[in-house]
Amino acid sequence: MKNFNKITLMYVLLAILFASGCKKMIEDGPLENANKDLVFDPTDSLGVYAEAFLNNTYSSLPNGFNRVSSNMLDAGTDDAIPSSTSAQVQFYSNGAFNQVALPDNTWDANYAGIRKVNIFLANIDQVPIKTAGFKKRFKAEARALRAMFYFELLKRWGGIPLIGNKVFELNDQVNLPRNNYQDCVNYILSELDAAMPDLLSPNATSGYTTIYFGRFTRGAAMALKSRLLLYAASPLNNTSNDASKWTAAALASKALMDSVTTGKFVYGLSTSTATAHYTTSNMSALAPAASLTNYVAGVNKFLNVFSSRYNAEIILPYLRATTTDVEQNNEPVGYTRQGLGLTNPTQELVDEFETFAGKAIQESGSGYTLTAPYYNRDPRLAGTVSFDGLFWLNRNVQTYDGGKDRPKGYGNAVSDETRTGYYLRKFMTGTTSESSYTAQNHNFPIFRYAEILLNFAEAQNEAVGPDADVYKSINAIRARVNMPALPTGLNQQQMRERIRHERRVEMAFEEQRFWDIRRWKIAENVFNGTLHGIKGTLNGNTVTYSIVTAAPTKFEAAKMYHYPIPFKEMASNSNMVQNPNW
Repeated sequence: MKNFNKITLMYVLLAILFASGCKKMIEDGPLENANKDLVFDPTDSLGVYAEAFLNNTYSSLPNGFNRVSSNMLDAGTDDAIPSSTSAQVQFYSNGAFNQVALPDNTWDANYAGIRKVNIFLANIDQVPIKTAGFKKRFKAEARALRAMFYFELLKRWGGIPLIGNKVFELNDQVNLPRNNYQDCVNYILSELDAAMPDLLSPNATSGYTTIYFGRFTRGAAMALKSRLLLYAASPLNNTSNDASKWTAAALASKALMDSVTTGKFVYGLSTSTATAHYTTSNMSALAPAASLTNYVAGVNKFLNVFSSRYNAEIILPYLRATTTDVEQNNEPVGYTRQGLGLTNPTQELVDEFETFAGKAIQESGSGYTLTAPYYNRDPRLAGTVSFDGLFWLNRNVQTYDGGKDRPKGYGNAVSDETRTGYYLRKFMTGTTSESSYTAQNHNFPIFRYAEILLNFAEAQNEAVGPDADVYKSINAIRARVNMPALPTGLNQQQMRERIRHERRVEMAFEEQRFWDIRRWKIAENVFNGTLHGIKGTLNGNTVTYSIVTAAPTKFEAAKMYHYPIPFKEMASNSNMVQNPNW
């Protein structure tokens, strides 16, 4: 019977592998429910079953594509709203979320991931893996994954219960109290530091760029440390503005950057234009002839970061098989293949993008005009937002009232078309058929190198001010898309504003803005009034534009910087303490 069960398990694992395709590492089946003696087989010298269990644990990592009730998390920020007025993700921008209505409630999912890791660590030593170093690496990856799951909990709820290596069973009474925020930070740091020596080094010889792409490497652990310490140093969690916390955050990012500089790691800002998303012909109306080539190159370099299967900028992806879901869920609605247009960027986000000359649109001499609002702008605008007149598939987008992509017009739709006059462009490949979908690369970037440069610039500026290294990091990101360098002579506050601007436009829709406005403690200002969109009116062959209201916002600073502990946890755990004012 035991041999029969092993054979059955083998077929289950093989079915998962073949169903997912050879380029997908994450196994989606609930292998933690399999018989442990079969998964952690003392005769499995290759560790096949144990590795499949570990791969399954990767499925608990955050996948940012339309994961919150079919919407992007950023549709709950000031950067976007959902096309449906009933979509719950906007509870985060209109203040309607609570202990029961919590659209991004990942409490159970992250603790389930932690349990998978604990099961793995408790049983892996009985598997006689022959290949030198593999068992150590598997353990290190598991601990790094557990650190990530704890971070995902920490950024939502603040201090949470730490359970160590304990594997709780169904009938166990789990009444653990919450650890404080700093205890949680220290635990995550200790796990990462312990795991790093045995993790893969992300270089060309380690297989990182080929068969091991998508695994938790030493670089990914350093990236998590960079983000963790940046959050810990930020105003939400550093009320006394302890400069040593900013210094620690800067050093964590700098350590990763130094590993790149010295050639230990292969990371860098991608400048590939392998996929020609746009040409000078279909973008000729968006930039002057003299700068059109540079403009198009900037757009293509930015979009290629997200459309290629592998590039050296991606430190840790959520690795998936090729899919059509991102285009189906988010592209404009008026094409034959009937995209859903679920994500609607706001005018607030669009206005954040500078002109191609590096000036804010409100700045004197910028050349910006509402008559031609998308002309000669930062190339990342066209790589992030689908706006009226931007080429997609086989024609220009039409989001003026009555256009193919906004047939009902401003104020007349509660779903099924844009409520702001904009759609998402980022992450999508539009070089395919207008009538049917073709599977594309859609690996969500959990960590990428541009973030590390931004993390370092922010922390270094707060620790010592706008020194040459701060300028270098920000200017490298701008140069990749052919934007001019920052002006010299900025003071600390001016540089802080520039860094926050750069982070917003570079990292839009990568689940950064949602947390940034909380850790900076500016959500109470950002969500104080109304979000806006644009209304286009076609007169003959000319479209005239006006800025219009799109959605109200509300944020109660006394309680909403952290999520409320879910009702189920409060009801089942007598030692659980609710977050303030919930």
